[in-house]
Amino acid sequence: MARKNIFFDAFGTPYFLKRLIIFILGIVSYRRFNGFNKLKITGTEHLVNLPDSNVLFVSNHQTYFADVAAMYHVFCAVNNGYLNTIKNPVYLLNPKVDFYYVAAEETMNKGFLTKIFKIAGAVTVKRTWRAEGKSVNRMVDMHEVENIMKALDNGWVITFPQGTTSAFAQGRKGTAKLVKQQRPIVVPIKINGFRRAFDKKGLKVKVTGVKPTMHFKEPLDIDYDHETPQQILDKIMIAIEQTQDFNLLHEYDEEQKQKKTETENAKS
Repeated sequence: MARKNIFFDAFGTPYFLKRLIIFILGIVSYRRFNGFNKLKITGTEHLVNLPDSNVLFVSNHQTYFADVAAMYHVFCAVNNGYLNTIKNPVYLLNPKVDFYYVAAEETMNKGFLTKIFKIAGAVTVKRTWRAEGKSVNRMVDMHEVENIMKALDNGWVITFPQGTTSAFAQGRKGTAKLVKQQRPIVVPIKINGFRRAFDKKGLKVKVTGVKPTMHFKEPLDIDYDHETPQQILDKIMIAIEQTQDFNLLHEYDEEQKQKKTETENAKS
């Protein structure tokens, strides 16, 4: 697989361009996370001794771009010795450039701004189950899988195993299959409050005074040789707190469905 060098990342993007884009986007977005709203960060001590490559971060997803933008701030801060804080944006002068995130291809090709975001480190994939708001059923593009593996071989990667911003959506087994094959260190991230603070795209501040949270957990203990992809996926979904056990409304919704069924049966 291709390797980075001192001038270009693994995909041939010049480092000076990535640094410039991360700096500009960081300055523009800074007040969103440490001004209008105050991002509360915990657990970054788990990142300090991680290797420079083959680290996969798995997270729940609440907006298209604000989640990733906040993670860029955190990773750049940690890269410069700041733990659990982004109060000193001087870290943007020395960003973590070998950081990539998996994003839907259709989302990243919708406009000039998203294409700029793409240069910062997006590894794009085509959803196999949904495209342009419609359900689809298509094969996984192995070239896209190879690109994710290339990113892991050369840096840190963030992926959202649910593939959607909907809370408690089922996880996609492709992430677990990749984990079993590539054997990365898997670090779970649990975020909250982004959906309330920002619009769905994550480009506009919807409400001020919110305190979104981002919690980094210890790397998962995974038996790559004996655990199945489903077992790995289950472990990931529990770690990012997206199983129905964490859905406080799940039991209520089930009760309402049961009552509705009983009422309909009584009428028939």
